[in-house]
Amino acid sequence: MDTDRVWLCFYRLLQLFSTCAAFSVVASLGTGMGAVSHWSMFIWCFCFVITLITFIVQLGEYQPSLPFSGKSFLFTSACLAAVSCLSASIMYAITYIQFLPHGPFRDQATAATTFSCIACVLYALEGAFLWLLFLGETTFYFATIHGLFKLLETLVACIIFSFISNTSLYLHQPALEWCVAVYSICFTLGAVAMLLKLIKSENRLHTFFPRFLLGQTVLSVLLYASALVLWPLYQFNGQFGGQPQRSSDASCSDELPSTLCIWDQKLTVAILTAINLLIYVADMAYWIHFVFLRH
Repeated sequence: MDTDRVWLCFYRLLQLFSTCAAFSVVASLGTGMGAVSHWSMFIWCFCFVITLITFIVQLGEYQPSLPFSGKSFLFTSACLAAVSCLSASIMYAITYIQFLPHGPFRDQATAATTFSCIACVLYALEGAFLWLLFLGETTFYFATIHGLFKLLETLVACIIFSFISNTSLYLHQPALEWCVAVYSICFTLGAVAMLLKLIKSENRLHTFFPRFLLGQTVLSVLLYASALVLWPLYQFNGQFGGQPQRSSDASCSDELPSTLCIWDQKLTVAILTAINLLIYVADMAYWIHFVFLRH
């Protein structure tokens, strides 16, 4: 077990260095880089803080006194950080590196993206290491079907957030703002459900907890279904102010460097919405079976 702790400490030291380096490099470019830059800096800073707290807790051996399952928390934070850093790397690269001229600014943007990718790989390696380490233990929440569903829902939502950090995608239409609210509400409900599970509140809530989870997944299915209808309708239907053709988006011009243009970002969000809706439907089916058909 001592060897495992040494490896985890090694991972976290590298994670702290890479996220801090990515944040510092972008911060040195100034504050006028736009929403995607600010969102990326927030992701790197957040990952750094969570990793630092986890590192301190592990070194001080405070984990047994925490009111939640440390194993599930470590795995959750590693997976979320991996996906967050991956989304930050992609969005930052396609937003800035492609358009910056050769010079110091582009070199710094490339360095920040490289550090972010390194952090993503380190968090993914930590997640894989923890999965193999805890897989056979019954207390490991994410070894369960429901735990995997909740993790997938949260990870897909994080990727969606990385794309809608570009506020120009939705601020011009109230219906699109509703879609953003849907993503936020469902993400918050899922985070609350995972937190209750991690702090083992289901032992105190007894039969209410499965029904709460069923209600949460049903509500999320309905909300995501509305987003799946409204987002493509207002983004790609000309009658509602959308752009039916990719060629109608000036940012998708062949004269510009190859990148993920605004129209492509809108399409990606629509696809991710459909994917997450399917995950929520599967999660709902699981809880319907668990609550009503198990006996």
